Amino acid sequence: MLNMVFLTNSWLTSFNQPGLCITMAMLLHYFLLAAFTWMCLESVHFYLALVKVFNVYVPKYILKCCIAGWGIPAIVITLVLIINKDFYGNGSLSESHPYSNFCWIQDNTVFYISVVAYFLLIFLMNTAMFITVLLQIHSVKTRTQKTSRFWKQ
Repeated sequence: MLNMVFLTNSWLTSFNQPGLCITMAMLLHYFLLAAFTWMCLESVHFYLALVKVFNVYVPKYILKCCIAGWGIPAIVITLVLIINKDFYGNGSLSESHPYSNFCWIQDNTVFYISVVAYFLLIFLMNTAMFITVLLQIHSVKTRTQKTSRFWKQ
């Protein structure tokens, strides 16, 4: 859906409908954040599968993942809309972006908080999960090598 909204954004912007532009910018923002959130959930699943292998029963795991994956971005978008729906719009209406024909976030502060900071948070969490999994794999490999040397002796 992120790709679909991104590809149709410029075409729908050409209709010069402010409501349509706000909707497209909001959907683009939502699906971008949802993609980041699902990437984070994949790293959590990776961690659970490779580090916490045994005794990891989470009741209604898929439902909880879906609520987090689709709900957290919805909360962010709702907060942006509650604060000011005019944060979304067409950049060509401003003098700083005269040739922009794309509906997106118009305020730099909102962009840096709701996209860049969100991405950095997800990136740091994914990096931490990745390092944890690598350390776990390394420790398992070291233990099996010690065990095999013991049996060879």
